Amino acid sequence: MHPKPAVLPAEVLVGIPALNESAHIEACLLSLLGDDPFMQDVTLIVADGGSSDDTREIVRRLATRLANLRLIDNPAKLQAAAMNAIVAKAGPQHRFLVRCDAHAAYPAGYVRAVAESLAQRPEAASVATVMDAVGEGCFARAAAWVVDTPLGSGKSAHRGGSQSGWVDHAHHAGFRLDWFGQIGGYDPAFSHNEDAELDHRLGLAGGKIWLDADIRLDYRMRPTLPKLFRQYWNYGRGRARTVLKHRMRPRLRQIFPLLAVLGIVASLGLGLLWSPALLLAASYAALMVGVSLAGAVALRSACGLLAGPAMGAMHIAWGLGFLRQVILR
Repeated sequence: MHPKPAVLPAEVLVGIPALNESAHIEACLLSLLGDDPFMQDVTLIVADGGSSDDTREIVRRLATRLANLRLIDNPAKLQAAAMNAIVAKAGPQHRFLVRCDAHAAYPAGYVRAVAESLAQRPEAASVATVMDAVGEGCFARAAAWVVDTPLGSGKSAHRGGSQSGWVDHAHHAGFRLDWFGQIGGYDPAFSHNEDAELDHRLGLAGGKIWLDADIRLDYRMRPTLPKLFRQYWNYGRGRARTVLKHRMRPRLRQIFPLLAVLGIVASLGLGLLWSPALLLAASYAALMVGVSLAGAVALRSACGLLAGPAMGAMHIAWGLGFLRQVILR
């Protein structure tokens, strides 16, 4: 086993976009810092998009005792623009960029592990990590179970996966800043799917993405069906923008939700004239029931019965969001 290459704290920049995160920002920052001496000299920058709550005050208070913590403005509000602003403000002395979510709490040593994984693989332009879905409350628990199944995530390697390897796209964690600058950073016009859009450009430029399954973090699912629906509606719109911008040909697993929406609509419409056409919509309803029963068994709780509606919300919302964006274009 080769020793991990040394990474100097001063080489690492941590970027944290934030907007109205007063309930989470302090826990996020403290989890990143932990009690690791390495983190004392790592630069952390929070880019706030104009919070109307106490987010800015909390960060300022913490910055009075943490010399490596800075707060900057992000007038554009979007996370993509925030990350670009962070890189622009930080200066050229850093080698590695670690992107973190203000809504999350991170395991001990996360930042250092991401930076060391990059340093260990000079051929990697980016390192991604695995997200393990978790949920608080009945609905969120069911949604967390189903999203880590092939029906929920389409076998995305970063959704609960256990295998490290080269991937086309995964959850953004770390970048070599020279590569980030070479491709122009994030597209600041993207509110969603900005990570996949950047990864596509990175691949076109010859950059490689390493998924490190040894570095994991918990991802908290939305607590209610309407909030999950809105999230996946935005995901679908963002994916459509990426596909249209780059004239991409999506994989079947990526557009299954769109096919499901089109199939259900066609089935219900034709069913008014020819009843056998209703079989397709009925089949999807049966799939939801089957997923609900499987969820109840897997979770050993009646909460699992909500897995079917959660899956349906993810598919239908994503498909409708994708379709709306295509029609608008």
